[in-house]
Amino acid sequence: MKLIDIYKSAVLFGMKRDPRGKDSVKKELLRAKNEYEKLSAKDKEFYDKERLNNPYSDTRILNGKEDSEIKTILVGVDIEVGEIVLADRLKEKGEKIDLVMAHHPEGLALAGFFNVMYMQVDILNKIGVPINVAESLMHERIREVERKVMPANHARPVDAAKLLDINFMSCHTPADNCVSTYLQDLMDKKKPNTLGDIVDILKEIPEYNAAAKHNAGPKITKGDNLRKAGKVFVDMTGGTEGSKDIFKKLSEAGVATLVCMHLSEEHFKKAQEEHMNVVIAGHIASDNVGLNIILDELEKNGKFKILACSGFRRFSRKK
Repeated sequence: MKLIDIYKSAVLFGMKRDPRGKDSVKKELLRAKNEYEKLSAKDKEFYDKERLNNPYSDTRILNGKEDSEIKTILVGVDIEVGEIVLADRLKEKGEKIDLVMAHHPEGLALAGFFNVMYMQVDILNKIGVPINVAESLMHERIREVERKVMPANHARPVDAAKLLDINFMSCHTPADNCVSTYLQDLMDKKKPNTLGDIVDILKEIPEYNAAAKHNAGPKITKGDNLRKAGKVFVDMTGGTEGSKDIFKKLSEAGVATLVCMHLSEEHFKKAQEEHMNVVIAGHIASDNVGLNIILDELEKNGKFKILACSGFRRFSRKK
């Protein structure tokens, strides 16, 4: 496959697995189009026009020629300067690497990733939080995250890739959509009775099983094995953590248990105040599930050699 086809396929598959549903995704693209059309000619110059076709601002081709033929991909959860140099070193040793794929965004994908957080409004509304409340709480949180990423040196690994002439892309929210939908469907199907049941279900999944053997597996951080699970909400997509004040509204919507990749201490304390059960599935393991599902989809249309680095482990679900 060509680089542009890999990129487009990842985005399209992420849209299919978006927990909001396809209608909400279409509305997001329409919102971007309307936003762009209202800009002055001067401001249009600075608009990220890729947002008109791709609703995930944290997923981009960061370097390389779109028509590059891709046969070998170095995949990592975090790709920074060290991993770019690693790719170049492997090439020196005779390993042909056509693309470096990161999960977490870098470059312009990192600088603008806060835009994907708007999807959390529709996800929260879908689970029962009033739309006005979801919008109000998320607005402040998105502005907070935007301020936090502003001072970052976004371009470091991208600059390294340019200097070493290495194709480089990020695939964040499409992969997170995949793991979020996969786990929510699994929980809805298996209907775990207790938190212990949730952990057992997770440990049957290869990525979480492997992580558990390295002390990084699923853990109950609020509640215990015998606590009733009730209504389970898998919260694993939408850029990063949402508002810390959302837990009261989730509880009112009937959510009893959160299954998350991770939860900051501040967010955890708020969840604790609302007596919510919390199961931390594991950040890197969850990222692995999402990436592996994306790679399985890509390999339906092309054959690749996958090299794993930076916390990524390849597990295939292809039949």
